[in-house]
Amino acid sequence: MTPTVREMMNSEIDIIIDYFLGASAEHLEMLGVDPSRLPAPESWRERFQREAARPIEQRAWVVLTWLLDDSPIGFSTSDKIRYGEQAHMHLHVIDPERRNRGIGAECVKRSAEIYFERLKLKRLFCEPNAFNIAPNRALQKAGFKYLKTHMTVPGPLNYHQAVTRWVIER
Repeated sequence: MTPTVREMMNSEIDIIIDYFLGASAEHLEMLGVDPSRLPAPESWRERFQREAARPIEQRAWVVLTWLLDDSPIGFSTSDKIRYGEQAHMHLHVIDPERRNRGIGAECVKRSAEIYFERLKLKRLFCEPNAFNIAPNRALQKAGFKYLKTHMTVPGPLNYHQAVTRWVIER
């Protein structure tokens, strides 16, 4: 089965909300996510809809849905966008049964292609928690190059942590 990756529709934002708000404390810790930083669902929906309505050149983030047989299996978000230059991506497989099965690498490849095309990028970064093996492996398999491991706060939902910085360039 081949996954499909496309831009997330407004009606699908609950995929992200449910993923984070329904995650166990252990899973959030593996992601480096601070549960106290998760927005309220309605706030999340409003921000998503407002951002999706902006022209692509002005967006603060772009969100993709990963599908298998028309069912969501994950998603990717991009942020820290400098249109025409670079962005950072994040990746999540929502179904625990599908994690660590190799589907992430294919979805990452397809997501990167969309980000490069839609955002006219020259480079795309990803900084997963250094101790979360699955996304680091998926990025390597998808053709990203390892740059370094360092301490940072990778995003607004995260706490200070060790991350592995990966890049792919065009």
